[in-house]
Amino acid sequence: MIKSGFKWMFLIIGTMVGAGYASGRELWQFFGHESGLAILLFSIMFGVCCHVILSISYEQQTAHYLPVLRIIVGKHLTSLYDILILFYLFTTTVIMMAGSGATWQAFHFSYWWGIAILCIPLILAFVWDIKGILSMNSLILPLLIGGLLFVLVLFTLEQELSLLSHIHEQTNWASAFPFTALNILPLVAVLGAVGKHVRHKGEIWVASIGSAAVLGVISFIYNSSLIHISEEILLYEIPLFAILKHYPYKMFIFISFLLWVALFTTALSSVLGLVSRIQEKVRMPLWLLALIIIGVTIPFTSFGFATLIEYLYPLYGLLNLYVLSAILLYPIANRYKHDLRY
Repeated sequence: MIKSGFKWMFLIIGTMVGAGYASGRELWQFFGHESGLAILLFSIMFGVCCHVILSISYEQQTAHYLPVLRIIVGKHLTSLYDILILFYLFTTTVIMMAGSGATWQAFHFSYWWGIAILCIPLILAFVWDIKGILSMNSLILPLLIGGLLFVLVLFTLEQELSLLSHIHEQTNWASAFPFTALNILPLVAVLGAVGKHVRHKGEIWVASIGSAAVLGVISFIYNSSLIHISEEILLYEIPLFAILKHYPYKMFIFISFLLWVALFTTALSSVLGLVSRIQEKVRMPLWLLALIIIGVTIPFTSFGFATLIEYLYPLYGLLNLYVLSAILLYPIANRYKHDLRY
């Protein structure tokens, strides 16, 4: 049960820790100064949302997200949010691919070469179906989390940062809501595709609490590090590189590889959400659907990584607030309906 719970936990973290998050761009966009309470609120709400979505997926034994979405937002809004989720997953895939191009550009490779390096293994991953994708996440996510935490803790210790020095300043607490909302749609899309693979309710508790705790700790340390170098962030498309400039070139290469892994895992989750939804309508092999989707997304990567995050992420955060509210209220509303039956 615990082992299976960790499998879902890594899937959740892999969905969340993409280019925007691992690079620091997404955290800085929403948090920054005076955000300790905001990060705590995000962790709590994120854990609740993961538990609700996985529970519905498990109860309905879903193979794609539509039944989960229908229960959360009601049948009248399902079509609207279905379109929004498809658009979100599509643009997230575009952002991950653009991030891969930007990462390889840092090593003086072609932007398009960087995109190709992401696309090829992305298509190959779908040859092994969902089980192969879960196994891949379980292998590479611990490396990603460990590497990111190692750099952030090392930076915190070397710069002698006090993580609790501004604990009394928490005016930015409200940013927790759009930030959590931003990450709700991919969770619905991805966790809705695996409901029939969950075997026990205990797996849901392990995945929900574990992912919320891990992401909360990393977010707090990462945000504190970015505050320390806030004046330099404007000079970098990827804020993490502003931290890495303090370290040897070998460290830069290692973390750049981890950043690329984060891009890959989120692109993988996004394409999984898309193909599982489309396969309901079009009976084609997953890898062929993935190939078609990736082929369509490539031209849109020319907009650039930072530009896409700057405009699309805040917009999604606002649009998803209703879904976030519906998920957070679901346990209460569901209990009320249950009580009325008896």
